[in-house]
Amino acid sequence: MRAARFHQYGPPEVITLDEAPEPHAPAGAIRIRTSAASVNPIDVILRSGAAQAVVPLALPAIPGRDAAGFVDEIGEGVTGVTLDEAVFGLGGYADTTAEYSVLTAWAAVPPTWSMEQAAAAGLASDTAVGGLEPLGDLSGTTLLIEGAAGSVGAAAAAVALSRGARVIGTASPRNHAFLRETGVIPTSYDDGLAARVAALAPEGVDAALDAAGAGSLDELVRITGDPTRVTTVADRAGAARLGVRHVSATNNSSHLEIAARLGAIGSYVPRVEHVFPLEKTAEAHALVQDKRALGKVVIAIGAAGADA
Repeated sequence: MRAARFHQYGPPEVITLDEAPEPHAPAGAIRIRTSAASVNPIDVILRSGAAQAVVPLALPAIPGRDAAGFVDEIGEGVTGVTLDEAVFGLGGYADTTAEYSVLTAWAAVPPTWSMEQAAAAGLASDTAVGGLEPLGDLSGTTLLIEGAAGSVGAAAAAVALSRGARVIGTASPRNHAFLRETGVIPTSYDDGLAARVAALAPEGVDAALDAAGAGSLDELVRITGDPTRVTTVADRAGAARLGVRHVSATNNSSHLEIAARLGAIGSYVPRVEHVFPLEKTAEAHALVQDKRALGKVVIAIGAAGADA
């Protein structure tokens, strides 16, 4: 099969287009004919080698944590999914940017999404729902999301709004219109956050989710008044120091199903900004690495993308 691979750690240029062995679905998993895979910040970190002491990869490695496509193998013990069904979900740490990929968590693609949007939803929505879980019942609460215009923050906002929360979200000014369109009250994320949030929510903030990892955990704890009312998906060290809950993606199909249900009613639309063909995976990684994209960057497998 054709796959993007890197034979050594390094900059985006180490990614090449290769012929690689096809994977097969083990028990409890499925294999898909991959339509699209997204590029996440973790993919950039893993490819660079910055995390090899914690997550060593067997080289050559195929980048990618999430993907969307059509089921073509069903592992032993798997129920509730059929051959040729369109699904999106999560694989291992690095293995989805290829013509075939194995998913260990998945959900059906809602009819309202393109396959590129579905590919952008896997890691973001799993992380977002997991990040909200420790905060409990959100109905009637005011939730502050740091980094609300990013893929995880936007997914978390959609879920929180569906659960009856009032959501204030930080973002750069260029993303404030996007937040308003999704029902989020926008504010900037630079100095003076507490004062701006107090003006928007004089009754106080009940909980906060850090989806940015921009060093704001201390302020989020001050704003909520309680470290147990703050979660982060991006600042492990800060969480340990402050007693804040740190949450990572867990390849949880139920989280993906929540995102899919919201997608089906138009309450959650993954924000895709760039689509590249498989041959330009290195360029896609460079775009994400340089933090130049407002929305998700997606690789269309086997087809020319909009940015080709």
